[in-house]
Amino acid sequence: MGQRKIWEKLLSAERPGAGKAPGTPERTAFQQDYDRIVFTSAFRRMKDKTQVFPLSKSDYVRTRLTHSLEASCVGRSLGAVVGREIIARHGLRDVESGDFGAIVAAACLAHDIGNPPFGHAGEDAIREWFRTSGLLDRHPFTPAQRADFERYEGNAQGFRIVTRLQSPANPGLQLTSAVLATFTKYPRPSHLDTPLDGKSGRKFGFFQQDAEAFREVARSTGLVERIPGAAWRRHPLAFLVEVADDTCYLIVDLEDAARLGFVPYRDAECLLADLAGNAVSGGRLERLHDPKERLEYLRAKAIGRLLESAAAVFLANEAAILAGEFDDELLDCSPVAVPLQAILKLAKETIYTARPALEIETAGFEVLGGLLALFANAVEAGAGQARLTTRESMLLKLLPAQFLGHGGRPDADPYVRLLQVADFVAGMTDSYAVDMYRKLKGIDMPR
Repeated sequence: MGQRKIWEKLLSAERPGAGKAPGTPERTAFQQDYDRIVFTSAFRRMKDKTQVFPLSKSDYVRTRLTHSLEASCVGRSLGAVVGREIIARHGLRDVESGDFGAIVAAACLAHDIGNPPFGHAGEDAIREWFRTSGLLDRHPFTPAQRADFERYEGNAQGFRIVTRLQSPANPGLQLTSAVLATFTKYPRPSHLDTPLDGKSGRKFGFFQQDAEAFREVARSTGLVERIPGAAWRRHPLAFLVEVADDTCYLIVDLEDAARLGFVPYRDAECLLADLAGNAVSGGRLERLHDPKERLEYLRAKAIGRLLESAAAVFLANEAAILAGEFDDELLDCSPVAVPLQAILKLAKETIYTARPALEIETAGFEVLGGLLALFANAVEAGAGQARLTTRESMLLKLLPAQFLGHGGRPDADPYVRLLQVADFVAGMTDSYAVDMYRKLKGIDMPR
């Protein structure tokens, strides 16, 4: 298959289970996807989900919501730049550079939609609880089902939200295959008999219950198989989503940290100036005297250079990417790799270990572990033959019907019912999780 045909399939506007999306020139199918994500409750809840500094009292600091919006802006620009060249190289018909941008923007908008409360610490808390609670030992789970819990992953939860949980009657948002494949940075399940190398094999992108949904996406877009029917190479545009995410969280986290006093402004300026390189010119920086304004200017220039570098690496390696032979981070292969690593080093040593972040993330282990214990034990009791205690019965009534089986009872399948409990807890905002934990533990009384 020629590269033009490959790209035409990768840009599939098919909606799994619903046929080809009827877009219009004024509002394409991929732009419709973006809008569908914006109007979901799961997207709105990201306004109260941790980016770096949990439950921050500052109205300046980014949340998962603002981070996702910023990443989508960066992704749109990067996708359009790459798309323009791809269209010219291969003579793609009935496609615009803006379609590339819209696909990447929609995937970026949803890329963190599956993150549980308290950021990556929340993922760790869920994994640890399932590994240590002993609950998984009560059932004959397959290795793959067990790995879904023990290696719990927000990326897989995100795929589950957009394809199943959000608007469950559809089911899901019925996004286009191109956007769903671009969204899935790790197109593999949690458990495989053969370890996978490369960046896309480090995590997993879908749970066992959602594996067939991803197979349909992979078939529709023609993803390169790594293990037949089980694992695939990334959709090429997923590399651009990764760049947009990394660009926003590294550079913007540095800006947030300086505003909060965890990093001196001068240090942040030097790091961003190194990253921006020759993009800083014309003497404008010297005319800015407010540290915040200087940082904002350098941030914009640094992002511009990162996008330029990432696009150049992508286009230089296009053939290898399409063949599934390239599986590295684009920015690691560019001239900005060294200054970017300097920012990452500072972030790991100073920003991500800031005392306020560590204190609340540690508390998050207690909160999420406590909620999982309460609701998981309640659904296990509700699925059994023994009579429920009054407390167990009350807890089941607190579970929305969406997270129970038919008839409002826990699902008969132990894998599904525990996955539904994880769905419920992971979907909470930081504040809601803390509030519910305090009430159920009797620390606060409902008003």
